[in-house]
Amino acid sequence: MVDKTGTRVFKKSSPNCKLTVYLGKRDFVDHSDYVDPVVGVVLLDPEYLKDRKVFVTLTCAFRYGREDLDVLGLSLRKDLYVSSLQAFPPLQEDKKPLSRLQERLLKKLGQHAYPFSFTIPQNLPCSVTLQPGPEDTGKACGVDYELRAFCAKTVEEKIHQRNSVHLVIRKVQYAPEKPGPQPMAETSRSFLMSDRSLHLEVSLDKELYYHGEPISVNVHVTNNSTKTVKRVKISVRQYADICLFSTAQYKCAVAQVEADNQISPSSTFCQVYTLTPMLGYNREKRGLALDGKLKHEDTNLASSTIVTEGYSKEMMGILVSYRVKVKLVVSLGGDVAVELPFVLMHPKPTRTELPRSQPQSVAAQADAPVDTNLIEFENTSSPGDDFVFEDFARLRLTGTKDEDDPFC
Repeated sequence: MVDKTGTRVFKKSSPNCKLTVYLGKRDFVDHSDYVDPVVGVVLLDPEYLKDRKVFVTLTCAFRYGREDLDVLGLSLRKDLYVSSLQAFPPLQEDKKPLSRLQERLLKKLGQHAYPFSFTIPQNLPCSVTLQPGPEDTGKACGVDYELRAFCAKTVEEKIHQRNSVHLVIRKVQYAPEKPGPQPMAETSRSFLMSDRSLHLEVSLDKELYYHGEPISVNVHVTNNSTKTVKRVKISVRQYADICLFSTAQYKCAVAQVEADNQISPSSTFCQVYTLTPMLGYNREKRGLALDGKLKHEDTNLASSTIVTEGYSKEMMGILVSYRVKVKLVVSLGGDVAVELPFVLMHPKPTRTELPRSQPQSVAAQADAPVDTNLIEFENTSSPGDDFVFEDFARLRLTGTKDEDDPFC
C-alpha cells in the first residue's frame, strides 16, 4: 500500500451521488470554555437540484429505548439540540468566516462546493452509548450527534435516503490538565458488646486515571473490636445518571477483587490492591455506558462526565462517574464500607498524536496485521495535492459494502 501523507478529510456521498459532504474530523472536543466548531463543505449537482435547495442539520439526540420499539408513532428518542442552515443557495445571514480547510476544499472542489459551519453549545453532553444486550437489535441507546445534508424545497420536508447524507460524529472530552486532590476516606464502626471500634481507611494514589491504567487502592484496617474480618472486597463501580423526565441512577461493577484476608481482633492490616477497569472484561453487561461508538470501531468504557457550573441536568442525557468501593465482611456484625470517587478519561493528545486516543482493547492488538479493506480510501489527489480523502462508507469484514445502513 502506498504511503499517503497530507491533510486527512472524511467524505460521504448520497446513494445517488448527487450530494457529497466533506469533514476534516469526526471527533469534536469540548475544551470546557468552548467546543470545536463543526465545519465542512458540501458538493452538489446543480442540474439535479432544479428548484430545490440543500439544507444541513446538526442534531444531538438521546435515545432511551430500542429502535424496534418505536411503534404507533411513538419514538423513544428525545432531541436535545437541533440546528439547521441552508447551504445552497447560501443565505447572507448564514455566512461565517471560512476555516483554512474550507478554503482549500472550496478551491479544490470547484464552483459547486459550498461551506457550512455549526457551533455546538457547551451545555450539551458528550457522545455516550449504552452497551446493548446479545439479543438487542437496531440502534443502541445513548447520546449521539448526527449531521445530515439533504435536498428539499423546505427544511421541514420529508428527507429521502437517496438524496441525503447521514454522518454520525462525536463530541468528546479529554482529561483536565490539573487533576484534583488525592482521594481519601475513612470510617469507624462500633459493635454491640464491644468497647472499641473497627477503623477502615482507604486512599488512592491519585484522582485522575487514564483508560487502561491500573488503579492502586491502599487499604488500612485497625481492628480494635472483638469481631473478626473474614474478607475484603474491592470493586470499581460505574454510575450512570439517566437524566430524562426524572433522574435515575444505574451502577455496574467494572472491576472487582475479593481477598480472603482475615483480620483478627486487636490487630492491624495494610494492603495495596490493584484493579484495572476495562471494557474487555465487561462486554456481556447490558446497559454499561461506553464512549460514543463509530461503526466498525472498538470503543472503551465511558469517560467521566466533566460538567461546568450552572448546567441543566435535563440537557445532559447521561452523566457518568466512577467510584472505588472497599467493603469489609465482618463475622456476625455486618459490613463496613467506604467509597472513593475518581475520574477516568483519555489523556489530551499532543499535536503529533491522533485526534482520539486508541481504546485499550485496540492498543493491546496494535501489533496485529491491519486489514486495509476495513476502510475504503479513494485517492483522487494530484501529485502536488496534499489531501487524503477517506470515505465514511466502510466495508464489512467480508469485503462487501454495507448498503442497507444509512450510517455506514
